[in-house]
Amino acid sequence: MDVVILTDKRYAGQPSSTGPVAGYVDNLLLEDRLVADALRELGLDVDRRAWCDASMDWNRTRSAVFRTTWDYFDRWNEFSPWLENTARQTRLFNAPALVRWNLDKHYLQDLEQTGVVVVPTTYVDQGAHVPLSQAADAHGSKVVIKPAIAGGAVDTYLVNLQDDAHVMSPEPPNQEHRETLWHNLVAKQDMLVQPFLTNVVRTGEVSLVWIDGKVTHGVLKQAKSGDFRVQDDHGGTVNLIDVDTEMASLAQGIMDQCLSLCSERNWEPPLYARVDVMRGEGGEWMLSELEMVEPELWFRFCPEAAHILAKAIKERLDA
Repeated sequence: MDVVILTDKRYAGQPSSTGPVAGYVDNLLLEDRLVADALRELGLDVDRRAWCDASMDWNRTRSAVFRTTWDYFDRWNEFSPWLENTARQTRLFNAPALVRWNLDKHYLQDLEQTGVVVVPTTYVDQGAHVPLSQAADAHGSKVVIKPAIAGGAVDTYLVNLQDDAHVMSPEPPNQEHRETLWHNLVAKQDMLVQPFLTNVVRTGEVSLVWIDGKVTHGVLKQAKSGDFRVQDDHGGTVNLIDVDTEMASLAQGIMDQCLSLCSERNWEPPLYARVDVMRGEGGEWMLSELEMVEPELWFRFCPEAAHILAKAIKERLDA
């Protein structure tokens, strides 16, 4: 086997795509298939497996590429040792050192120190006894709280600090007061506090796809009315945009800083990345996320990008 495309067990095989998330699952399957087909066109032997598939002997494949392993943060105690063990048996794209760094949003601190403009962030360690009002002190009356290790807006809330009521979006479980919710979240994980940028709902978030040194395409993600979460699994919309020179240069500049960090730390450079940016209150572009573990790359909008990824994988395997 040359390449195994990694997914999670919910999407292994041909899962049923019925119900409210039917389109979401169909898109996922389509995009994995586009990558698989592009690899096969290059003469590579390809399979698609859940990362946790106990029947898989990872010594029997030359490589594995993270694509839709979207349950890793829910199963961290399993995923972390799996990553370490599998890395000893086969080549992973992206490389394990980069994956471990990028799994934890503390990586934003490293990028900020290189000069990348990131969304202002306060980092709160698990178990810390810090009131939300104190952690949010530098970020205004509306803040977004989110885990350091997570995806898909899990445990992510917009909190209004202007009054005593627990004004939050989405509505917290059990009608918890904001400080109670905050205490419970910090008790189980590191948390981030960021200002709520109004342009997230006004103009949305831009995602720029970078593969093997090239910005291939970009999308605009916008939240549904009444929400701030732009992910399509929360009702957001995604549309292809024209990536102009300014946007391409913005993404490339961020990736250049990332590549410099990789060089300094003797890490294999990333094969692919998704650069998520949004405008601050003054209109300046800010990095919100740099996703290099299993980002959705929207190959359905740009099938050619799947071929660019496949060619880059083959070139690295042949090198």
